[in-house]
Amino acid sequence: MEFLILGFFTGLSLILAIGAQNIFVIEQGLKKQYILLVCLICSISDLILIFLGIFLFEYFKGYFTDNIELILNTLLFIFLIYFIVNKFKSRHHQADLDFNKKKSSLRNVIFKTLAFTYLNPHVYSDTVFFLGNFSKNFFITHKYLFGLGASIASFIFFFALGYLSKFLSKYSNNVKTWNAINTFIIMFMGSLALYILIEIFLNIRKLF
Repeated sequence: MEFLILGFFTGLSLILAIGAQNIFVIEQGLKKQYILLVCLICSISDLILIFLGIFLFEYFKGYFTDNIELILNTLLFIFLIYFIVNKFKSRHHQADLDFNKKKSSLRNVIFKTLAFTYLNPHVYSDTVFFLGNFSKNFFITHKYLFGLGASIASFIFFFALGYLSKFLSKYSNNVKTWNAINTFIIMFMGSLALYILIEIFLNIRKLF
């Protein structure tokens, strides 16, 4: 039981850090669009990556080279720039807060959720490599409990984040508030893109 609790709090401590994925979940909650699907994709993805790290840590450690990290960082940077540009363009249009009337397409939401999840190298460093390395000397039953605890933390966190944002959306149902939210998202994603760009340069320096 103590390994289940250890996994829960270890996983929770890693996922609490604000990142692009969390901001996207919050935005979907505020829009009341595909919240269940977005939370499920994020939670199940975490579960998969957590158990990959726990049981295949040594295998993946040998393949997670600087080249792969550079590729993932570059793809994430390109996606963030694409996301920021589209978000910035939307600020110049008249706000339409009737999100039930004008929904994002299901395909677009799935693509963005998967991109924010699997193009982020820090998702792998937290779930696969940190949790995998942390639990590599546990007995097999303890590994199961540890992974289950960390996975439960992810499910609780994402669903709480998504549906709490939905609950708070009634306070953001005006143009000024939503423009402020969009401005914050643009600034945060921009700072994240700058951070990823610095990491890309560091990756390149390691290779050469």
